[in-house]
Amino acid sequence: MIRNTVSAFTVPSQEERTSFVSLEKIPAVHAEKLASLACLNTVRIGGQEAKEGALSFPFTVAAWNLERCLFPEESAAKLRATSAPLVLLSEMDLGMARTEQRDPTAVIAGELGMNYAYGVEFLELSLGSEIERSYCRDDFNEKGFHGNALMASVALKDAFMIRLPGEAVWFNDSNEQPRIGDRCAVGAIVETEAGPLVAVSVHLESVATAAYRERQMAALIDAVEVFAPGLPILIGGDLNTGNHTGGDFSTDTLFAMAEGRGFECHGGPLDQTSTRPSLITRFPDRAMKLDWFITRGLKIAESHLVSSINDEGKPLSDHDIVVCAIEGFSV
Repeated sequence: MIRNTVSAFTVPSQEERTSFVSLEKIPAVHAEKLASLACLNTVRIGGQEAKEGALSFPFTVAAWNLERCLFPEESAAKLRATSAPLVLLSEMDLGMARTEQRDPTAVIAGELGMNYAYGVEFLELSLGSEIERSYCRDDFNEKGFHGNALMASVALKDAFMIRLPGEAVWFNDSNEQPRIGDRCAVGAIVETEAGPLVAVSVHLESVATAAYRERQMAALIDAVEVFAPGLPILIGGDLNTGNHTGGDFSTDTLFAMAEGRGFECHGGPLDQTSTRPSLITRFPDRAMKLDWFITRGLKIAESHLVSSINDEGKPLSDHDIVVCAIEGFSV
């Protein structure tokens, strides 16, 4: 578990990042480089000055894979409409040409008046996919970061990042998005009127089997239990369930594993998918159920999906928002 926090990441130089592209693409080289880069081993803290206080029940939580976050202000407006004081985000760029070198996490936190914790999942070594490159005005990334965030209207305490077990599947020469890094989870302690809980924003691997994702979720649960024994746990995000089968989420064994450890799974109606075609993911038939909350020790009143299409008919992401209402702690 990574507990080091910073207000700004150390950014590898353009020359360093260019040199990484020619590294031998083997797991040992990847592991050495990942361990040596400070940006992949710290958590950035920022946003509005953290407010003392606690969340009052019932309250809403929103989790959203924002697909790079092309439109942070409009995405913030969507999140504001959910009235969620606790927000879990994934696929958030930082200093990428495809998102105008912006800091979408900071923008959304500023719009919502929240503080945040952000962890770098990948150091991107290219401008992205062919479609993503069409959004680039620059031919370089200022930072090249891509990660996950947790934000709240009350103080996030003891922020952490957990790098999930992986096999460096993006560190290769055969794809258009070579990266250093593996999937990660970003979390913190959040105070409620009934006491503290652990909130975690997670993104599991898409290029993987069900067993691979189960291993990642089990490692995450293990780490959180050691970090905060006995506390209620809220894990939410893009679990990529069913990606190995083209959409049948029921084939992912992580659900049974989590339920066997006392967790409940919530993702809105089981017959309602959480993905849609977007400006980047232009597949009209793509419809999968990837986004979930995994909770223990919490009373969940209901969960549902909120469309990522804005009032003008523009998709802000290829994922809809998954939302749940928490009534309190369970016995």
